[in-house]
Amino acid sequence: MTMQRRRFLELLGMAAPAAISSGALAQHVPTAGLIFPPLDYPIPPDAKELFPNGIRFISNGVGLPGGMTIEGYEEAIPRVLPRAADLAAEGADLISVFGSSITFFRGADFNKRLTDQVTATTGLPSTTQSNGLIDGLKHVNAKRVAVAAAYTDTVTQRLKIFLEEHGFSVVSAKGLGYTKIPEGAATHEILHSLGTAAYSGSNADALVMSCGALRTLDLIVPLEASIGVPVVTSTPHGLWHCARMLGLEARVRGFGMVMES
Repeated sequence: MTMQRRRFLELLGMAAPAAISSGALAQHVPTAGLIFPPLDYPIPPDAKELFPNGIRFISNGVGLPGGMTIEGYEEAIPRVLPRAADLAAEGADLISVFGSSITFFRGADFNKRLTDQVTATTGLPSTTQSNGLIDGLKHVNAKRVAVAAAYTDTVTQRLKIFLEEHGFSVVSAKGLGYTKIPEGAATHEILHSLGTAAYSGSNADALVMSCGALRTLDLIVPLEASIGVPVVTSTPHGLWHCARMLGLEARVRGFGMVMES
């Protein structure tokens, strides 16, 4: 064996572990860990529709036996940090507490403290579905906001306060009055009517439709066509916000003004 060939094989041997290591890194998919209010809640189909590749979503839930009520949220909140630790152990790169109302119900300061506590527990960046609503509104420079929500008047009022604390003027708000959403009670037609009614006569810059349990992904474009302003909704824009937090390209066409811009 010539000296030249021996040296080539030595270099090849040195390069192999680096190549394996590089390959392992290349295979890592950025992972968002989602904590849902329901105990056993599947990853929403919106995740695959919006981001078929490039990001992985994993999840667990805290359980919300008290429903979408102040008392229900208070009872469930202590389980968030243990669930966040579980997701970190499963390989999450980011934790997001989903369920908008469970994070906005005590206001902006509480929402911020919750993410700080999740980060302190897991060592990971963290956010909430409510932050996705704020990110969406800021992304389109909205100032005057109309609100359409699934909630009772009490919880809808908490959402108004949360948005106002972030500098938005809430000019109109309508809720469906639910503490738990009955089967078939939030169809595309019902939500479209709710959104147009909430916006009507408000002269708002954008419409917020809040509640992670509402199926809104396919509603955004037709609702925007009806009212002529951007629509920000809980689950689609919560997922979009996670992608942005992970530093990924989050521009998605076909799902409304916010994600296309």
